Formats: sequence, C-alpha cells, structure tokens
Amino acid sequence: MARFVLNETSYHGKGAITEIAPEILGRGFKKAFVCSDPDLIKFGVTKKVTDVLEGAKIAYEIYSNIKPNPTIENVQGGVEAYKASGADCIVAIGGGSSIDTAKAIGIIITNPEFADVRSLEGVAPTKNKCVPIIAVPTTAGTAAEVTINYVITDAEKNRKMVCVDVHDIPVVAVVDPDMMSTMPKGLTAATGMDALTHAIEGYITAGAWEMSDMFHLKAIELIAKHLRAAVDGTDAGREGMALGQYIAGMGFSNVGLGIVHSMAHPLGALYDTPHGVANAIILPTVMEYNAPATGEKYRDIAKAMGVCGVDAMTLEEARKAAIDAVKKLSADVGIPADLKAIVKAEDVDFLSQSAYDDACRPGNPRETSVAEIKELYLSLM
Repeated sequence: MARFVLNETSYHGKGAITEIAPEILGRGFKKAFVCSDPDLIKFGVTKKVTDVLEGAKIAYEIYSNIKPNPTIENVQGGVEAYKASGADCIVAIGGGSSIDTAKAIGIIITNPEFADVRSLEGVAPTKNKCVPIIAVPTTAGTAAEVTINYVITDAEKNRKMVCVDVHDIPVVAVVDPDMMSTMPKGLTAATGMDALTHAIEGYITAGAWEMSDMFHLKAIELIAKHLRAAVDGTDAGREGMALGQYIAGMGFSNVGLGIVHSMAHPLGALYDTPHGVANAIILPTVMEYNAPATGEKYRDIAKAMGVCGVDAMTLEEARKAAIDAVKKLSADVGIPADLKAIVKAEDVDFLSQSAYDDACRPGNPRETSVAEIKELYLSLM
C-alpha cells in the first residue's frame, strides 16, 4: 500500500498571488497571521502579498522573527504571537524557513499537547490538522508549500529536527514566479540545486514507486533545462524552476529522501550553511556511493538531464554520465566543488553521527553506517 498527500488547491503562474484574497474570503477567514522573514519585508517582497490583503480589506498581522534555519525559539515566539493576534489562518511568505515555521506554529496551535517543539521530531502522532496555511514560496527550491515535512533547528543541541506530519500540509499553495524575481543569483542557484537533490533522491529512494517516479523525472528534466537561465534572471527560467521545484515536492514529500539530505542537515545546524549549497556539494559524491543500489535509474536521470546517446551506453557509462551532468550543472551555477571551506576536521565525528541519526537516512537506497558517512564527509574535504 502507498499513500499520496498533496495540496487541496494550488495556483501556478505569473500573478497567481491575486488568488489569495478570494481563497481567504471564500473560506470564511477573518484575519491572516502573515509569517515572513526580515529580508523579504525589507526588500518589499512580503508587501506584494499584504497589498493583495489590504486591497480586499482582509485584516492581518505580520510575524517575522524567523531565521534562515528557523529555531525552536522562532516557533515558540510565533505560537505566542498567533494566540495574541486573533487570526484564524496563516499566510506563509518565503522560502522553506518561513513556511516551515508556519507549519510548526499551525500544528502546535491545533495540537497544544505538542507545545514542546522537540516532541514534533520524526513522525509526530498529532490528531488535528494545523491552522489552515496559504503558502507563497519566494524561492524555487524547498517546495515546502506542497510537502508534509518541515525542519526546525535545535540551537542548543546543534541539530536539525526533521518533522513529518500529514496534518501540516498547506491547504493552498500559490506558486507565482514573480514572487521569486528578487532572489539573488547565489540563492537561485542554491535553492535550485536543492530542488534537483529532491528530485534525484526522491527517484532513487527506497520508497519510490511509479507515481512518485513520474513527478521526479519531470522535475529533473525541468530543472536541468531551466536552472541556468533562472540564475541568469530570465522569466522563462524562473517560471520553469517554479514549476520544477513544486513537482519535485509533490514526489519526495510522499516517498522520502536519502543521505544527501542527512549529511546536509547537520551542516546547516552547525555552520548555518545554506541548505541548497550543502546539498549541491554533497549530491555527486553520494550519487557515486549509491550507484550500485540503483539499477538502471541513473540512465533515466542522465536522459532527463539532457545527456545524448544514453541508450547506447553501458550501465557504468550511463551512471557516470548522470553524475557528470549533475556536477556540470552545479559548477555552471557557481556552487563550490567541496566542503573544504565549510567543515572543520574536529567536527566530522559529530556530523557523521548526526547524519546517521537523521530522519532522511532510512530512505537511502544503499544501507550505510556512521563510518561510511564519515568517509563521505572526509572525501569532500
């Protein structure tokens, strides 16, 4: 048996944010709790949505105490602010950080027995759907607007908690490429490689099946075709990436990931490394490591990445072609090739254990160990 969870409604394309007001009013909501981060407020991105709310005379309150790798404290502060606001829905505007924070707030409000944020780690047995969330992504990467996952950093323990809960999925996703137009090149590249990692890991993960494969292969194709152009700032590139990252989310949210994410999460927790950068650096190395456990799947990945002549290749050649295509895309968009500038040698044991304990690790197609993960980190230094 397999289960698939997606948004109730999603809107795609330029100008999609105009649908936010009719959705809020049509669902009978009276006041929106707007979760967004300080930079998006500073650069006027959040205002694009609050202007829509004001135009429809919808009351709202903004909560912006959200870090790039959101913390337990960010969630707790949001829960208190939501309770005081009198709001009855959440509008989450941002990358994974804002949307993940909104999910945790929304879950705790309707499931108060989980007020200790740490109790949400893993698959939490919550009983109630979270506060209704309308999610508006501003990055083309995490697909938090369509996933049942969120990640919160435990700053005291230097670790990221991966939380999986069908009750946290936003009821409405509004994927408007215009909301992504202010992303700087580096962030466009990093979030785009995060989306590619979702698609590739989701395609080879232990839980993958025909329905998820359909999404992942299309996502790989769209990302390979559009990421370079998106980094260059073209409209077509941005639109292609907005769609590609969402489709990847439709898949991986339902079948899981692997150790690229397990190894990336501790880097974000310990060094505040941007999640997409960590994934992009680690992805080719883990692809090489996982290759023996993936059958013919790298041949499909190479084809989706646009490599020519794949059918005539041996399996080994096809696997190398897929990995080389990923390396080339990563290099073309300016991602570093290794972890030398990020990881400190004395932290490798802690990182390896954290990665092994991570919720994404069991989905990896190849069985692994703390010692083997350590070897992978060392090979990247």
